Amino acid sequence: MSFTEKANRILRFFSGHRRPKTAAVILAAGLGTRMKSVEGSTKQLLTLEGKPLFMHSVLAFDSSAYVDELVLVVRKDEYREVRRALKSYKLKKPLRLTVGGDTRQASAKRGLDAISDKMEYIAVHDAARCLITPPMIADVVTAAYANRAASAGTPVTDTVKQVSKDGYVEKTVDRSTLYRAQTPQVFECKLYRAATYVAIEKKQTVTDDNMLVELLGQTVKMVDCGSENIKVTTKEDLALARIILRAREEKMN
Repeated sequence: MSFTEKANRILRFFSGHRRPKTAAVILAAGLGTRMKSVEGSTKQLLTLEGKPLFMHSVLAFDSSAYVDELVLVVRKDEYREVRRALKSYKLKKPLRLTVGGDTRQASAKRGLDAISDKMEYIAVHDAARCLITPPMIADVVTAAYANRAASAGTPVTDTVKQVSKDGYVEKTVDRSTLYRAQTPQVFECKLYRAATYVAIEKKQTVTDDNMLVELLGQTVKMVDCGSENIKVTTKEDLALARIILRAREEKMN
């Protein structure tokens, strides 16, 4: 089924129902220490095909028919620069800027605190995954509507080995049930808010937002968003992102 056919089917479903209000929280407050930019910029401010890296994610969520408002979480020392950059773009959706915390987990919590009270679902996304597209967003958000929690991901295709602490192979892991988690990760707001407070009370540290709701025993629906939804972490990733964007542009022409 093509994306257009899938989107039309979803829209027909919502024609008789009210679509849940959904906020996108885009995290752009990291240090990006592995990028080693010669310009001295953090990776979210690097330019990719004429736009700041974070702006690619902002524009994708702004174009999504399933997102009602945007929150962009940034570093305190980059707040003014990001605000200036945003003025160059005319967005369709309301956007709030907020300052991130000392960890990704803390920054996501600040993003949650910044969304409107009327929001029913929250989509948390790493700005470094700058190749996200509206069709990918639609797939994950609608899966969350049906399951309370859903995450972008891609199946593991490499052979995976479990090794001992000193580096010896212990066994080959069945990769048929393994996914690499991506973002966006989308949750019912009540569920996500409860999970963040449980993590705070239990002093639990998580590396992604799926782990938060997993602490409550909530299952997360994994949605295959393919291999192009990469996270830009190194200069090599940035080069690959340019290749993918140019290939997409050529395909459209």
